[in-house]
Amino acid sequence: MRQSIYLAVFLLTACSAPKIQEEVETSKFETIGSVERLDSAINSLIAADAKIEVLASGFEWAEGPLWLEEQQALIFTDVPTNKVWKWTEEDSLSLYLSPSGYLGDRTDKREPGANGLTLDAAGNLILCQHGERQIGKMLASLDSPKSEFETLVGEYEGKRFNSPNDLVFNSKGQLFFTDPPYGMDPWDEKQLDFQGVYRLEKDGKVNLLVDSLSRPNGIALNPDEKVLYVAQSDPEKARYYAFDLDENGNVISGKVLFDATSIQGPNRKGLPDGLKVHSNGTLFATGPGGVLVISPEGKHLGTVLTENGTANCGFDSDEKYLYMTADGYLMRIGLK
Repeated sequence: MRQSIYLAVFLLTACSAPKIQEEVETSKFETIGSVERLDSAINSLIAADAKIEVLASGFEWAEGPLWLEEQQALIFTDVPTNKVWKWTEEDSLSLYLSPSGYLGDRTDKREPGANGLTLDAAGNLILCQHGERQIGKMLASLDSPKSEFETLVGEYEGKRFNSPNDLVFNSKGQLFFTDPPYGMDPWDEKQLDFQGVYRLEKDGKVNLLVDSLSRPNGIALNPDEKVLYVAQSDPEKARYYAFDLDENGNVISGKVLFDATSIQGPNRKGLPDGLKVHSNGTLFATGPGGVLVISPEGKHLGTVLTENGTANCGFDSDEKYLYMTADGYLMRIGLK
């Protein structure tokens, strides 16, 4: 992990009035990348002088950033190494959970670890567990994590999931999640002949919402929970979809919100992956180049260019920062 120092300069004003001590703070982290601004609306979200800070590095494929408010900490997964890491401003990086997504003995699995993370209404950690091909609940508190899990859901109509990837709760406690095959190994039996988007009810019932997407990945809800966003990590159809929901969480219509297929290129690594929705409705969606900033109407406002394939992103509780997992890095950028 790149190390840096915290700089503080104390300025004393020499005048007849009482001297006032003022602390001037500069970033203690190395910076990287830039912000592409395609529409002035992005300026209300990201300041002109905002920098992308590298908080930690050395991971194989970082994913699933989740802010823990009580701990003032960010946790995130490293999928190939089967670990969850914890980062705080004061204590930097520490191992949070290992193993995270696969509890067996094989050592040759490609992506065994947890991927997307979230919290339920009771504050329990909920994980998309690639290796176990399920969504699990950690049976320990957030401040004393242990690799002990309860299966929330692991199959649909008696068939095992592929590898649940990302997830989001609504205010009713319904859990929406995606199930692409990225966490499967060549020897795994694929029991479903599609890649689904599902809704898990509080009573354990599983509902298939969408079965037509080739690679459903990141998933999020808009602020009023009437629109479900799904990213598709398909280089031939690199898209973000918007599905209108009824009051019960059923899909009633859908459309392509933004097609990023044409902006892929050697200088814009990555595909549509994880995404989050700002409280004002703007999407922050990982994809070609970094994190695309997209209006609810589907207008591309700009991109946080991370110089790396970017897997996922997430806000802290007051949306002061956008945290990003980009290949082997954990990054952040300040928001207005």
